Amino acid sequence: MRVLVTGGAGFLGSHLCESLLVDFHEVCAIDDMFRGRKKNLESCKSLAKSIAEAGGGVPFHLVMKDGAASESYETALKRLNGSVDVVYHLAAINGTRWFNERPDLVARVNLSTLQAALDFAVTNGARFVFTSSPEAFGDQHEMPIASNSDSQFRSSAIHQRHSYGASKYLGELLIQHAVKTHSLDARIVRPFNSYGPRLPGDSHGQVVSMMLERCLAEEPIEIHGTGEQTRCFTWVEDMIQGIRSAGELDQGLDGSNLTGRAFNLGSTEETSIRKLAEICRTVTGTEISPIEVEGHPGDSERRVPDCTEARNALGWEANLPILDGIQRTWAWMKARHEA
Repeated sequence: MRVLVTGGAGFLGSHLCESLLVDFHEVCAIDDMFRGRKKNLESCKSLAKSIAEAGGGVPFHLVMKDGAASESYETALKRLNGSVDVVYHLAAINGTRWFNERPDLVARVNLSTLQAALDFAVTNGARFVFTSSPEAFGDQHEMPIASNSDSQFRSSAIHQRHSYGASKYLGELLIQHAVKTHSLDARIVRPFNSYGPRLPGDSHGQVVSMMLERCLAEEPIEIHGTGEQTRCFTWVEDMIQGIRSAGELDQGLDGSNLTGRAFNLGSTEETSIRKLAEICRTVTGTEISPIEVEGHPGDSERRVPDCTEARNALGWEANLPILDGIQRTWAWMKARHEA
């Protein structure tokens, strides 16, 4: 199978590329390295070299160009010898600080890259998997969030956090339009708080790696607000299996049609941010007490997925408990630091 992955050098994108290569698919990644990192693709390059040396051709390609530019896709198509079976669209700007600091950039990049990737898939008759987000539900308070729950957004005058969530909501709208008007075989996945190796832990990163990076630096973990807000953290390898299933199955395991369907992908193990900090302290052995800092505007109090449709149609559910996942992530971070 020939596969295009936008945002392929990012956290989820690099893990997806690696997983596809392990199963001997030919992969081309597009990434301009705004959020992605070339070092995230080291294992992909190593795998590709081994496959090529065994006579399997060149299975991995990297196009370091703008995912919103049509010429980037033309280059990718040439690398894939003129055909593509599945497009996994992961390119986006995420990270809570970006949502509030540069809502204009977040909205523009997320929608322009999606439109370019959609046009490419329609033109080339490729299956399309759009990586949306639970942020597409906005300020939804009814839990768990079902695949077809309503989206609710506060006034943009209050805060700009929803620049990201609204871009994902509009992205889902564009997907449904392409399904209806162009007969595109598209599917939507919504990852709930993925974590693991390569997750950014800088000031524009995500909470698990941010906490572990503080432990690594022997600095106090920062808890936003009271820390009673909860999330369902999902191990990256579990998540990749769900994303791949959405792209690889011709129909649901229950016999259902997958075109135009949206699937929540996430653990149902609800963990408070304060509890997450304690897990990180236990795993790392740090004795430094956390400190409370002011949180970001519009932070959700709870975010719990209903994954019934993913379980029935994709045969997917999250398996790894958070303690095990934090231990694996910490082991990777220490190894990287000591190398």
